[in-house]
Amino acid sequence: MDELDEVLPPEVTATLTEQLAGWADGAVTLAPRIGVALVLLGLTALVAWMAGQVLTRLGRRTRLRRNLVDVLRLVSNTAIWLTGLLIAVTVVFPTITPGRALTTLGLGSVAIGFAFKDTFENFLAGILILLREPFRIDDTIECEGAEGRVEAITIRDTHIRQTDGQLVVVPNAQLFHNPVTVRTDQQFRRASIICGVAYGEDVDEARAVIEKAVRAVDLVRDDVRDIQVFAHAFGASSIDFEVTWWTGSLPVDIRASRDQVVAAVKRALDEAGIEIPFPYRTLTVNAPVPIRSVDGQG
Repeated sequence: MDELDEVLPPEVTATLTEQLAGWADGAVTLAPRIGVALVLLGLTALVAWMAGQVLTRLGRRTRLRRNLVDVLRLVSNTAIWLTGLLIAVTVVFPTITPGRALTTLGLGSVAIGFAFKDTFENFLAGILILLREPFRIDDTIECEGAEGRVEAITIRDTHIRQTDGQLVVVPNAQLFHNPVTVRTDQQFRRASIICGVAYGEDVDEARAVIEKAVRAVDLVRDDVRDIQVFAHAFGASSIDFEVTWWTGSLPVDIRASRDQVVAAVKRALDEAGIEIPFPYRTLTVNAPVPIRSVDGQG
């Protein structure tokens, strides 16, 4: 203090000494409260860990999806830590009541909510998707041009693996606000093709030949629902038939069954002598065309 007296005026030295003494007294007064607050935070961490373990075991027993269990653990941990922090703050600073702390927290949450609106929207949409479960892992879905197999559903986005191998990460809000087609919601799905026969052929005979050919295909599940062959329209050069059948709901099932059906129908119509028309082109030249012999004379 003698050195401070030589450098600083006595009034400044006295003020600084009083402040340091006040801080020391405040630290001594707050020390027990800080100790209690640290103990409360330790208990909060223990309670949060125990709650997570309980939710994990309940999820295994009830066979809940892992993503849903993770969301429940996140929500429970957030609620427990928020409660523990509020209690610890009120212990250290008795003038701060839980009501005031909640009011301050509410105002801060509103500001944060406006700043991270899209993030919170995706978060809430992810929770609702996991709870309602409109589609599951390994389902094939289509939404806004993104189509493929669902690999993961997180609280922010959904990972869709397209049939060409590319990964599409779709925000959950997009899946929540837009129509989603779940192509594998059922075990079987209907597929269809359009097949035309020439106008000179017998319609009833062609229908019978097509139906018999489709029924003989291995991937066609006529035990689920019957095959349907309907005369569909008058085409430019053919009577068009709409051929529908049921097969597996995976994209590869649709493609494979369509391949076999097209091949079987083509083969059956050829064997029955029924023409599948194709465009004929006739070239007409109005101007005289000079003709020369091979040797270039005439």
